[in-house]
Amino acid sequence: MVSRKLTKSIAAGVAAIAIAGASYGIVSATSSGSSAAASGGTAGGGTAGGGGRAGGPGSGGGSNARSGPAAGGSSGTASGVSTSGFTLTTAAGQKVIVNEASATTYEKGTSAASASAVTTGEPVLVLGTTSGTTITATQVIVQPASSGSATSSAAKVVPFQRGAPATSKQVGQIPANYTEGSGTIVSGTAANKATEAALAAYPGGVVDRVVKLSNGEYEVHYIGVNWPHHIFVNQDFKVVGAD
Repeated sequence: MVSRKLTKSIAAGVAAIAIAGASYGIVSATSSGSSAAASGGTAGGGTAGGGGRAGGPGSGGGSNARSGPAAGGSSGTASGVSTSGFTLTTAAGQKVIVNEASATTYEKGTSAASASAVTTGEPVLVLGTTSGTTITATQVIVQPASSGSATSSAAKVVPFQRGAPATSKQVGQIPANYTEGSGTIVSGTAANKATEAALAAYPGGVVDRVVKLSNGEYEVHYIGVNWPHHIFVNQDFKVVGAD
């Protein structure tokens, strides 16, 4: 009897230890999971997530945050022309898909034109809604053949090369209080004028948003090239600097 009672006592003790150990494991795992989730939240919502400047007009607060397409454009040579759009190749070799719609307007030089004005080999300026390297065109302008000034300006642009480090330099005037990510994304006439000015000065890339800064000037955000990344346009829509 004594032996049987002793055996039962030992078994009960072992069970209690096992239950306590399991409880500790659950608490420990829960604590670790919470910590990992918090860490993951910091990475995703902060710098690593890129929520601040990676995508279209931000949600409130006058933020330069993107969550979808925004006003912009590009310029280059048309090819692959069809009834729904064409491919544009910039001076720096970037390929851009241009989608046209019934509301897209056309100009040839300074005169109104039709979609037939866009033919393979024509130099064009496209303004519209940019999503990466795809533009839904609101306006397509067939431009006069380059006089050579565009080629000269294109030499300033550093074409994109996969694996090559981004070029870091500043030219001209950068707003004194400028902070990357500041400002409010704009559209309409102001965005179009700032885009045109930037593309005329630095042909080769794609404008994927235009931001109005606190001093009234504009930061034109440039992609598809290794440099520049930001082109600064004053209130008179003249390019004053780039970085």
